[in-house]
Amino acid sequence: MRVAVVTGGSSGIGAALAHRLAERSYHCVLIARGRERLELLAGETGCEAEVCDVADRAAVEAAARRIGERHPAVHLLVNNAGVPGRAGFLELEPERIEEVMRINYLGGVWCLRAFLPLLEAGAPSAVVNVASVAGTVSGGPSGPYSASKHAQVAFSRTVSAELAPRGIRTVTVNPGLTDTEGFPQDRFLDHPVWRHAVVSAERVAAAIVAALDSGRGEIFVPGYYRAATALQGLAPGTVTRLASRRPPGRYTRDR
Repeated sequence: MRVAVVTGGSSGIGAALAHRLAERSYHCVLIARGRERLELLAGETGCEAEVCDVADRAAVEAAARRIGERHPAVHLLVNNAGVPGRAGFLELEPERIEEVMRINYLGGVWCLRAFLPLLEAGAPSAVVNVASVAGTVSGGPSGPYSASKHAQVAFSRTVSAELAPRGIRTVTVNPGLTDTEGFPQDRFLDHPVWRHAVVSAERVAAAIVAALDSGRGEIFVPGYYRAATALQGLAPGTVTRLASRRPPGRYTRDR
């Protein structure tokens, strides 16, 4: 039995991925902060539910111990939990800036460290870090979120060298505009041009499964977002100006 642990598993990309992994005979353990929706989805998919805030290192370590008592090995860890920022460094409350960094970046670090013995026991195994195009391109009004995702991308890319000798591969996933309950993209979906850049959680989940099958180490969803990363290095000022443009109305984009 292949065991997968998915954080942020109660909605959005995490929920879509849980369905796909269950179809592929993974036994999933879903982690999220809210109990009601988590247990509902777990019941629908035949998964286990673990209520845990990934920003709390002690809570993550306790959850890993509980899961380890039930499963001697984990074959896949998906660090997907994330929260939006939706304001700049000078506007967002200090407490929210700290929360964004703790969940989006440190949450993945704490989960990897806590589940490492189980991943080694399940080797060959894999870690999927769901970051964002915002972690490869600087600009736009959601700076704290972008900074947290830059940190997550750097973590994912660099830790791959540490994990490879242990039989654990790493996949860095950079979705673009993804419409989910936690990251609504209403203004973009209503825009005649930007709406074509919005993808669904199901599309991202399908891309993750495809990357696991193909052995790819980093993907962008859709793939054309990779060009923005290349342009960032060549013309950072231009990318910053373009990223700062947005459809009229309230800005709701992070991932």
